[in-house]
Amino acid sequence: IVTVGAYSARQGLAAMGAYTAAKASVIRLSEAMSAELREKNINVNCVLPTVIDTPQNRTAMPDADPARWVAPADLAQVILFLASDAARAVHGVALPVTGLS
Repeated sequence: IVTVGAYSARQGLAAMGAYTAAKASVIRLSEAMSAELREKNINVNCVLPTVIDTPQNRTAMPDADPARWVAPADLAQVILFLASDAARAVHGVALPVTGLS
């Protein structure tokens, strides 16, 4: 199981209290599910992307640099890895996915 939180859930931000709290709860839920399901050989992890390069985000943030955002295909690759047998030893992580830096 791979849940999607948000990078901003790692720290409270001004004017984003509800969003940050909701995304932080995704991390805690993922950790709890991981603890409950690990012995059943079910891995639960969480990805924490920064801004995802979508048409909606480009419209909402026209002055931002989308080259620095997370490409949907790159996020999908991380999720596919966490859902694969190659990640069978990874349990309960909250993995930042930050795009280009």
